Amino acid sequence: MSEEAAELELPLSVDLERAVAAWLAHLRHERGHAEKTLEAYARDVRQFLAYLGVQLGHPPCLADLARLDLKAFRGFLASRRRTGTVSRSLARSLSALRQLFRWLEAQALIDNRAILQLAMPKVPHSVPKPLTVAKAADVVDRGPAAEFDWVHARDAAALLLLYGSGLRIAEALSLKVKDAPTAGRDVLRIKGKGGKERLVPVLPVVRAAVERYMALCPYPLESDAALFRGAKGGPLSPRIIQLAMQHLREALDLPPTATPHALRHSFATHLLSAGGDLRQIQELLGHASLSTTQAYTEVDRDRLLNVYDAAHPRS
Repeated sequence: MSEEAAELELPLSVDLERAVAAWLAHLRHERGHAEKTLEAYARDVRQFLAYLGVQLGHPPCLADLARLDLKAFRGFLASRRRTGTVSRSLARSLSALRQLFRWLEAQALIDNRAILQLAMPKVPHSVPKPLTVAKAADVVDRGPAAEFDWVHARDAAALLLLYGSGLRIAEALSLKVKDAPTAGRDVLRIKGKGGKERLVPVLPVVRAAVERYMALCPYPLESDAALFRGAKGGPLSPRIIQLAMQHLREALDLPPTATPHALRHSFATHLLSAGGDLRQIQELLGHASLSTTQAYTEVDRDRLLNVYDAAHPRS
């Protein structure tokens, strides 16, 4: 069984198993989808086919998918809703199924467009929740502890990459030693979602924090090894940085929204507030669409309105 088919982990007819495996391979190798996206899509399809198998009383096959009507898809979404699944996850599930059925049609395997008649679940509008400049500075300033303790130095360097360069946590922790922002290297080449590459400048304070961590790290830092190490010397888990932020929330009285990803939001929002160009911020963040980056303009507008309300004599 292929790697893609193994991801499904449920009994399917041979034809459907092969088709789904080929679809996942198409997303991975031809569309360049990120592994996390592939995992989510495979899980969504697995849940749908498991639901369908229960309704049919036998492992589903391609012929079963060809006969599905709008009621079947609505029933699946309703069953997920009853288990507490939120609209955002339901929308992703429906998106995954739509892509699967479009691909099956393109491959002349089945022709069923019933799912395209189903409206996407309404996803609540939300805007990024950055920290203030002062709070972000408190998070990345670990003080004297980072000068002597390698764990504190490591956490400070990782968090500074999120706030100072706008990296995702997975991007920061995937850096190799040979790619570390040290003396003479003030730009990082980052491979983001979907394998898309971008160049990200590195501030001197970020470079100094990384160099300090590397000098204190007790483990050998071979060129092709992971830059950030865990307590036992292996690659650092994102969960460790998430826990570090949790401790900082308690110590610094930060809001519950103060997560590692909030530092990336803060990077973008603070650049925009300082007059940064939206297109350039899009490139720095690695957003495929400008509309994603435009969410930060709403954050900045809300900040200005809050300042107005607090300061205007007629507020």
